[in-house]
Amino acid sequence: GFLQMIKDKLGIGGVSVKLDVPGQAGKADEKLEGKLLLSSKSDQEVVSCTIKLIEEFTTGRGDDETTKEYDLGKVVISEGFTIKSGETKEIAFTLPYKVSKSSLEELSEKGGALGALGKLGSMASSDKSEYFVSAEVDVKSAALDPSDKKAIKLV
Repeated sequence: GFLQMIKDKLGIGGVSVKLDVPGQAGKADEKLEGKLLLSSKSDQEVVSCTIKLIEEFTTGRGDDETTKEYDLGKVVISEGFTIKSGETKEIAFTLPYKVSKSSLEELSEKGGALGALGKLGSMASSDKSEYFVSAEVDVKSAALDPSDKKAIKLV
């Protein structure tokens, strides 16, 4: 009845999402294998799943700190399905991605005087990149879609 409708809208007792991805991947690999584990406490209709590799690039310090987010890769599983109460679904995926180097990284890889300058620049600016795999599942009856986010090291 009415209470179930409210629970569905808020995603309570609905679909829960868990990402199963390796702790690290190679920058040159350009693809990541993983699994999406979905479970539900009630019958739910899943419309689609979106999985992304995100780079969070932070520059500056303290009050001057800014973070930019870049999508390095994305895969959308668009065929919908119904997940039954108490059921767990496992969806395997391959996420293609492309890692772009910051201009400082490119400088420091050049070697010689320019390389030293790039290394010095990246130490002084305290720029850092963190990488995450995120998954969002579009559930038909939920206003707040369930999601999961896992940190990953790119080496």
